[in-house]
Amino acid sequence: MIGRKAEGALSGACTVVVGCQWGDEGKGKVVDVLAKDAELIARYQGGANAGHTVHVGDRQVVLHQVPSGALHPGKRCLLGNGVVVDLGQLFDELDELDARGIDTSGRIGLSARAHVVFPYHKALDAATEEAAHRKIGTTGKGIGPAYEAKTARRGVRVADLLDPRRGAEVVERGLEWARRRLALLGADPALAGEAEQAIRVADRLPGLVADVGAEIADALAGGRRVLLEGAQGTALDVDHGSYPFVTSSNTTAGAAAVGVAIGPTAIDSVIGVVKAYTTRVGNGPLPTAFDPEMDERIRELGGEYGATTGRPRRCGWFDAPVAAYAARVNGLTGIAVTKLDVLDTLAEVRIATGYRLGGETGVAFPATDWELEGVEPVYETLPGWRSATTGARRLRDLPRQARSYLERIEELVGTPIAMVSVGTRRSQVITEL
Repeated sequence: MIGRKAEGALSGACTVVVGCQWGDEGKGKVVDVLAKDAELIARYQGGANAGHTVHVGDRQVVLHQVPSGALHPGKRCLLGNGVVVDLGQLFDELDELDARGIDTSGRIGLSARAHVVFPYHKALDAATEEAAHRKIGTTGKGIGPAYEAKTARRGVRVADLLDPRRGAEVVERGLEWARRRLALLGADPALAGEAEQAIRVADRLPGLVADVGAEIADALAGGRRVLLEGAQGTALDVDHGSYPFVTSSNTTAGAAAVGVAIGPTAIDSVIGVVKAYTTRVGNGPLPTAFDPEMDERIRELGGEYGATTGRPRRCGWFDAPVAAYAARVNGLTGIAVTKLDVLDTLAEVRIATGYRLGGETGVAFPATDWELEGVEPVYETLPGWRSATTGARRLRDLPRQARSYLERIEELVGTPIAMVSVGTRRSQVITEL
């Protein structure tokens, strides 16, 4: 029975929303829907490499750094210390929202401990990818170099930029290191005017900086609901994903507490988001990849192009080993299945129920990329429903075959389904299960 153990998507005061595949699962829409019942929404990792697409009425809004809850009037939205923030792009995004009539004044807060992405990080990103023997397929947004600088203790934090003199010194040190590194990579080391540009952008910071952890703690103490939003997906986590074809941060739910400065015991529930099929953008293995004809068909039906880069996503059948692994790593209390409607025209649907490797079956999600590249998915075929699901608003409105498909996903993942999305609009989400 779908949702047999779920008590509603927001079953606790503090809920984490995390991707359970290779990103692009539809987290932005899920957060947007859940934000209606939350009072505070916070991003806990990633940066402008994220692209969360939300449809409000006839409008499509793509958010890269601002939490998806910002589209709900009056909601407080925070960027935690675990985020690496591109200030220029952030202010452009806020200005665009205001131009669309979405008032963000006094509603956005940014941790003083968040690290800042500069143009020199983007130059390093491009030069490193160009020089690499194995291409990762980076978005080129400077995310990896910014996290690298943070770990190496030569990063620039928002707090540094609040003092113009101190900020200029710290940025200049980062620039000098970047020049030397770019020269070693055979790239142009000219990065004129970056320190001054950074300080100019920083003029807008004083009204934005917030004590994110304290705000969240106060909200929870006051009985208010909090939503923590991740970027990318579990299979892109730097520790738990398909390394080295991963992002540069911890995307999993365990990073949520660290990334917004609260204790892990403050988190009550974790909603994992999965597509009804699987996609991946960038390089790296995709075990359940479609053949070229089906790949193109689903890509067009699902609009599978990166919201940040515009690159076409590779598509494949639902990969239960990846989703079950994500359920364990994240401690999921429920799952949200998105884009069920994309499969509406198929005569049959397949689910990878396990992996076979070197004659051995029942192989778990492997630790190495070469093993993941070599696995053979074990498939189970179910009948398709070949009828539209986009008008369904309750579980019983779905065709019987679609319900059977969802029940099998729930069984294989070992986590109750809390939500099902059957279209791009807010109204096209089934929560009555």
